Amino acid sequence: MYRRQQQQYGGGYGSPMRGGSRRGGRFKLMLIIGLAIAGYHFLKYFTTTQVNPITGEKQHVSLTPEQEVALGLQSAPQMVQQHGGLHPDQRAQEYVKQVGNKLVASTVARQSGYQYGFHLLADPNVVNAFALPGGQVFITEALFAQLTTEDQLAGILGHEVGHVIHRHGAERLAKQGLTQGLITSVMVGSGDAGATQMAQAIGSMVNMKYGREQELESDDFGVRMMMEAGYDPRSLLEVMDILENASGPNRTPEHMSTHPSPENRREMIMQAMEKYSK
Repeated sequence: MYRRQQQQYGGGYGSPMRGGSRRGGRFKLMLIIGLAIAGYHFLKYFTTTQVNPITGEKQHVSLTPEQEVALGLQSAPQMVQQHGGLHPDQRAQEYVKQVGNKLVASTVARQSGYQYGFHLLADPNVVNAFALPGGQVFITEALFAQLTTEDQLAGILGHEVGHVIHRHGAERLAKQGLTQGLITSVMVGSGDAGATQMAQAIGSMVNMKYGREQELESDDFGVRMMMEAGYDPRSLLEVMDILENASGPNRTPEHMSTHPSPENRREMIMQAMEKYSK
């Protein structure tokens, strides 16, 4: 009886060992697949590069300028709808277009070949301006209504054109593709939901920092455009005051935001003013 039980128990102990071996083999296989996925996305990101003809920068982007224009035009109606449509004041619309077109025609931006369009949105609540890849630029009524000079408007539109010239949209798409690929590799390789969530959190923080760097780069280019077009770049500092007041006292800490702090942006603007005045 004891021996039969012992044999039964022995057989029981043997089964988990074989199962454990299978599980270990499967884990190693999934780990290898996860590493392969990560390697593929790293290789794709770091070998897909283009030289920006305006800035001379070597960038990790996969879209062509023509694809950027098509993407921007395709996305524009949705963005307009999200912000309550275009503003009905045609004089204000023409004013925004006039200033934007002057900036492009008077500066290096005219050499980019992008299809620019400048639009005033009817949104009375969200203080914002943004640009889509390929040249479609928008400013909300909530921000436009707080401007007091043409120079301030030129500073905002110049900043947004800077995003287009620097191909920030295409860069972010490529960077997000890499981040998502690495998150997938962690999910496949570990099978651990906690590890996947951690990877997603890290990826989000990386992309936030990437966004802040882009904002400072566009501030720099906005100053350059203003000076080339004959506008006073100090007006961009006034815009920082407007944005700071709009964010209120409970502003999100910089490390948790897609935008740099107003203090850092003011410093970059003053540095750019000094650089381009030489």
